[in-house]
This record gives sequence, structure tokens and C-alpha cells, in this order.
Amino acid sequence: MSTEPFTKTRPDAPAGFFDREAVGLRALAGAGARVPEVADVAQDHITLTRVVEGGHRTAATEEAFGRELAALHGSTGDAYGAVDGEPRAWLGDCPVDLTPSPTWAESWLTRRVLPLTRRAVDEGHLDAGSLADAERISPDGLGPPEPPTLVHGDLWAGNRLVDRGGRSWLIDPCAHYGHREVDLAMMQLFGGFSGRVFAAYVEERPLAPGWQDRVAVYQSVPLLVHTLLFGGGYAVQTGDALRRAAER
Repeated sequence: MSTEPFTKTRPDAPAGFFDREAVGLRALAGAGARVPEVADVAQDHITLTRVVEGGHRTAATEEAFGRELAALHGSTGDAYGAVDGEPRAWLGDCPVDLTPSPTWAESWLTRRVLPLTRRAVDEGHLDAGSLADAERISPDGLGPPEPPTLVHGDLWAGNRLVDRGGRSWLIDPCAHYGHREVDLAMMQLFGGFSGRVFAAYVEERPLAPGWQDRVAVYQSVPLLVHTLLFGGGYAVQTGDALRRAAER
């Protein structure tokens, strides 16, 4: 990592936008994840230490990342949702509700899947059938109960950097206490992670049976966000994911 700073600016940033990023990065760092250090944060910008990319992704780097993610997921909290109690967060540019909740079903379904689906229907991206599917998703479809686990929350391939030494770094989180399958499902949504990552992860921290069948329900929120932000073909994917989640 370079000591040279890197500043992201956004004059029209919503209140607390960059602060939420800083809180997430610090939470991940506190749990042992490798993230850029926050040097400064304000309403319209955040300044971080720069990660110098350039490392090749090899079997060794992928397996190491799988083990590191498994270690991160060993950090747990007292409630599902925000790491610091602040309910509003952003997944990309879309606001999401991370109000601390006593159950995972409330956090994921009641506070995220259902409101985002209603908004997508109201804005004409999805039809009423998708909302009916969202309302039919059972808490049982979320898998066996697990403690509130610290997750990155937006772990697509672009939010993992590999430096010249082959070390992986996490950036741009929507960090919260949730279910660890959220990260694993997001990693499969757009590709960019080899099977060695998942194999190493499962070796370190085994998953409950049927986790592959729960990918749809855990991809539903990022797909809803993409539908709201970009429309287009994401609406078809979102409708399919909600239908599959409802049928479990």
C-alpha cells in the first residue's frame, strides 16, 4: 500500500454518505480485514491511503482470500444491522435500512427485500407479481439461524483489490452485521472469484447444507438495487431471483 492519499469527492453526496463508508472500513479493519486507512472524511469527500494494484490472481492468492474472508466472518455482534446503530446506509447509491434488528428475517426481509421491492414496483421496474413473490419468502428460506456476523455487504469483484505483493484488500463496503452467505452470494452475482476462494472458505468455516440453494434470496437485495439504479435487464434477473426465493 502506498502512503500517497486517494480522495473520492462527491459534491452532491447525501448526508452521511462518506461517513458510512468510513465507519464500514473501520469496522472491517477492527475485525482484522485488510482495508485502506481512513485519513479524512467529510460531507463531500473521503480520503484513504491508496492501494497500489498490480498483483496477479493465482491459486495461492485466491485460497488466501478465502481463508481471510472466513476469518472476517468470525466477528459477530449483538444484533443484525448497522455496526454502530445508525440505520441508514447505502448499497452503491441506493439507501438501505440497517436499523438494528433482533432477527435476521426482520433485517433482511422486512427492512430490505420488501421495501426495495415495493419501491421497484412503484417506479414501474417490476410488476405486482414480484411483490407477491417477495411477500411469500419465508424466514425458513434464509437458512439455519446464525449469529449476527460482520459482512462486507457489497462484495463484488471490483471491491476486492490485489496489490503487487498478492495481498487482497477490501474497499467500498456496506458493512453490517448480517448473514455470511450475503457476501458469498454477492461474489457469485457478477463473477470474478475463482472456485478456490469458495473451497478455501468452506474448509475454514463450513456452511450449512443447502447454501447454494439460498443464493437467490441473498442476491435479491443487490439485484433490487441494480434494478432501481439502472433498470433494464436487471429487472428480469430480480424477478427471477424473487420467484426462486419464494419457491424455497
